[in-house]
Amino acid sequence: MARSALVTGGSRGIGLAIARELAAGGDDVAVTYRSGEPPEGLLGVHCDITDTAQVDAAFTRVEEEQGPVEVLVANAGITKDQLMLLMSEDDFTSVLDTNLTGTFRVVKRAVRGMLRRRRGGRIVLISSVVGLMGSGGQVNYAASKAGLVGFGRSLARELGSRGITVNIVAPGFIETDMTAALPEERAAEIKKNVPLGRFGSTGEIAAAVRFLTGENAGYITGAVIPVDGGLGMGH
Repeated sequence: MARSALVTGGSRGIGLAIARELAAGGDDVAVTYRSGEPPEGLLGVHCDITDTAQVDAAFTRVEEEQGPVEVLVANAGITKDQLMLLMSEDDFTSVLDTNLTGTFRVVKRAVRGMLRRRRGGRIVLISSVVGLMGSGGQVNYAASKAGLVGFGRSLARELGSRGITVNIVAPGFIETDMTAALPEERAAEIKKNVPLGRFGSTGEIAAAVRFLTGENAGYITGAVIPVDGGLGMGH
């Protein structure tokens, strides 16, 4: 039976790959997007997750179109990289407001519906290897992604008795527009530090998410699943 799934930041890159993977598994999938056009074949809902009213409106539309959200993948995020001494307070707080507090807004809205349905649910938060091992020039991003681990594990303890699982996927360097823009020398240097010697694919992240949202992962909650070629070696 098709479930109602929502992927935030699902119009491109990792988010789009996750949305397509869930749809291929038979779910009805909606994605939020902030700019550009929604992807073909999926329900696109314009939403800025820094705005609680927009989050509520997005969920209301998804509920009307495909039913209460049973599977939530919180993927939307931004970067504003800079060395800490040169980083503005706005660059720090805006990244946390999107990546961490934005996830809080989305998850809170989803959980309300899951609890009303009393049929459990699946929540997956997309963190990053950077949140586990740190990265120069990314104190804001790393803090936000590390925060998702504590957020997710605390929520897993709160919601476990209701049959709702909460897990965290921590991607490493993945082949996206962002890594494609890296100078060749920098890309080669990064790959030297990855035990598997390559960047990952968006499909590999999507496969991990599909597993965590499936019936075979019903006894997994509060887990951090690294999909990083061995770069971070867990947490």
